Amino acid sequence: MVIPVKQLEDAKKRLSGILSADQRRDLFRAMVQDVLEAATTCDRIDEVILVTRDTNVANLGLEYGCRILPEPDAGGLIQAVTAAANQLVVENVEAMIFLPGDVPLVSVEELEVVLDGFGQTTEPEFMIVPASDLGGSNCVVCSPPNCMDFGFGVDSFRRHLKTARALGIEPTIAKLPGIGLDIDTPDDLAALANELGAKGLKTYTHNFLIDSGILSKVLKGSIDANEGISQDNSNVTPNFEERVIL
Repeated sequence: MVIPVKQLEDAKKRLSGILSADQRRDLFRAMVQDVLEAATTCDRIDEVILVTRDTNVANLGLEYGCRILPEPDAGGLIQAVTAAANQLVVENVEAMIFLPGDVPLVSVEELEVVLDGFGQTTEPEFMIVPASDLGGSNCVVCSPPNCMDFGFGVDSFRRHLKTARALGIEPTIAKLPGIGLDIDTPDDLAALANELGAKGLKTYTHNFLIDSGILSKVLKGSIDANEGISQDNSNVTPNFEERVIL
């Protein structure tokens, strides 16, 4: 599995209207830790690779037994995933999973759904889990790792489908609620708070949001986008689609 993580400092800028820089940094770190917990616990995943130039992220990854690859000089998500895919091909690795570091609700069960039945053919394969709004690509699985060019960014889900089909690869699509929720905006944070509050998940992200006082304020709807938040001292039901009508 490949998990690209940029700098913790000044992370999640789209939350800067409601969270301080320190809160955004600590939130992102907690989310990365939850992703690492799921990834390193899943027996179906042989190795977890963190692509980063952040020393704190690298040290966190080493605590989980991850391999660390430096982020390419031409930084960016596409470049990071492409570099990792090319390295895995050199090492004769048959398949690669990409997962971002900001999907704190990912679970071992969802990862098993993603991998179920994958890699049982000699033909190139591509699987994708879209963001909940069907815009982004929150998880992709490729066999071989460099079977296609990556196109992360706005509307990347449809772009990846188009790219795969142009190569004669019919993608497998799974809609999974945990992986589908990546945290970028205040609305995403509210959705996360509601999920954590409803399910009572004892995760690093949940603990941070409780300890910081953010969770209760989000659930009460008391976030003021101008003032921000002051610092205070599962069962998986996958929805598979073989085709998406676009």
